[in-house]
Amino acid sequence: MTFATCLNCIDGRVQLPAISWITENYNVKYVDMVTKAGMDGFLAAKNSDIHEILKNVKVSISGHGSNNIFVAGHYDCAANPVDDMTHKKQIYAAVKRIKNLFPDLNVIGLWINENFVVENVSEK
Repeated sequence: MTFATCLNCIDGRVQLPAISWITENYNVKYVDMVTKAGMDGFLAAKNSDIHEILKNVKVSISGHGSNNIFVAGHYDCAANPVDDMTHKKQIYAAVKRIKNLFPDLNVIGLWINENFVVENVSEK
């Protein structure tokens, strides 16, 4: 069994598009989803306490052998109501933060647009 990990918003509209895109593009069967409202903005904020998120990521890595971590942001986010460019900047910052914590893993940024189409916006 192959797993990936996705750090995503709680918004139900973006779960299936993210899971489908990841399984289709990264040769994994399952995606462990770690959710928080406005995940991209939360991870990008330097003073945010991401302890609980990291605890879940570590379970995905150690328990399921995940070696790809995805950070997703999306259009029309109720918890992080910023413009698309700001979301993408937050995704880049979040990817950098997570990559610094897990340097041996692939950390990929995803943007889910107004049509709920997933775009790879950074691969670091």
